[in-house]
Amino acid sequence: MSSEANTGSGVTTVYQVTGMTCGHCEGAVTEELGALDGVSSVNAAAATGEVTVVSAAPLDDEAVRAAVDEAGYELAGRA
Repeated sequence: MSSEANTGSGVTTVYQVTGMTCGHCEGAVTEELGALDGVSSVNAAAATGEVTVVSAAPLDDEAVRAAVDEAGYELAGRA
């Protein structure tokens, strides 16, 4: 069920986040996840609920969950 891939330029992981409905939601999630250590890129898509994160190393799922929670949304798991 993991959608984690090592691309050579980092680890790409796709998460499923519930509650995002607009660009503001995408920005809030992107800001919180982008603040995690090692994260180089975040792309949130409210239409699908998918958030793609590129990081130097695999992220701790609890750290990701806490960041999404801080933004006001819920981490449903990995896409």
